[in-house]
Amino acid sequence: MADKGASTSVAESSALRTRGPDSVEMDLVVNGVLRVLDLEPRVSLLDALREHMALTGSKKGCDQGTCGACTVWVDGRRVLACLTLAVTCEGREVTTIEGLADGGELHPMQRAFLEHDAFQCGYCTPGQIMSAVAVLNEGHAGSDSEIAEWMSGNICRCAAYPHIRSAIREVYGHRTGQ
Repeated sequence: MADKGASTSVAESSALRTRGPDSVEMDLVVNGVLRVLDLEPRVSLLDALREHMALTGSKKGCDQGTCGACTVWVDGRRVLACLTLAVTCEGREVTTIEGLADGGELHPMQRAFLEHDAFQCGYCTPGQIMSAVAVLNEGHAGSDSEIAEWMSGNICRCAAYPHIRSAIREVYGHRTGQ
């Protein structure tokens, strides 16, 4: 006689039944705060942030992963929140633009964007700032061409790229003493 458990299809396994297709409970740590949500497993991280946690700093631009307006960090690495399922972020640290400032103190990149007028209409700014900090942390801010290449996933329709590069260079200079 065959083992009854072995004959259970993957779709019938209890592990899958508890993870969808209906809403499932998931624990997300966002900006250092544990959030317990009841979401369908197909909900994107961007929609979870904006619609279920009221963290609207990350913008929904193209919703196809081409504009970068939704850029956030997961475990310190930048991701496109519109292409990331919220359920895949369980047990990981999610950081949004709302979590970048330290209390009431803006992050140096946020200040540099203000000082260099790098936010024009402001729509793409949160994603640009999250990527800009990541570019510095990844060590890709040595030249304007390097910055342009590593920021190329973030589109600015106002063409504020010279201002954005100036802001990144300023923070890079403070970090490196140049």
